[in-house]
Order: sequence, then structure tokens, then C-alpha cells
Amino acid sequence: MPLLICGKISAMEQEKDYLQILKERAKKSRVYKSYQFVGLTISQLLNDEKHKSLYIKLAKKHSGDHLLAIAKDVAERKNIENKGGYFMKVLEKTHPYILRNSKSQITNNKKIK
Repeated sequence: MPLLICGKISAMEQEKDYLQILKERAKKSRVYKSYQFVGLTISQLLNDEKHKSLYIKLAKKHSGDHLLAIAKDVAERKNIENKGGYFMKVLEKTHPYILRNSKSQITNNKKIK
């Protein structure tokens, strides 16, 4: 119950209310780009919310429709325990260029002293 001082809510109560509002806002997901939506959809399809940033990164660099098609195919399979891992393995087998490490290209361009 808010403390009333001269008909006003105390500063401490206002601060608690504001912090509560911030906590509630943080729970909501905000998607600003289409690739973010695709990545989040893939993570939900695969029940792999922990790696959603990976899927967003993949969707940013590559065709979201194609990634979604693979994820839907994997999600429909009943006998797979780790759908996220299986998705990555299918991606590695069918599209090895997608998962190539760009760090090796960067280190080759640096000058060695």
C-alpha cells in the first residue's frame, strides 16, 4: 500500500513502482528486424531458447526462409532429443559454407611481425 505524505506518494514508493515497470518491460521481447524474428522463431521451433542469438546471427547472414524450412523439418521429427544440435548438424552437412569460421579468413589477412 503506498505511503501518503500530504496527499502524494512517497519517493521511495515511486521508485519501487518504476523498478517494477522496468522488470515487466524487460520480460517482453522486442523485435526490430525481420532476421531477429526469424531467429527467434527458429529457437522456439527447436525448443532451444538458450541459443537464440546464434539463430538470429544465422538468419542475419543467410536466407531466413531456407533456415526456417530446415528448422520446421527438424521440429516435426519426434525421435530427436536435441533438436538444436540436430539442426546445426543438418546445416553443416547440407550447407557447409554457412558455418565456416570467418576468423581463419581474418587471421590470414593480418601481418605477422
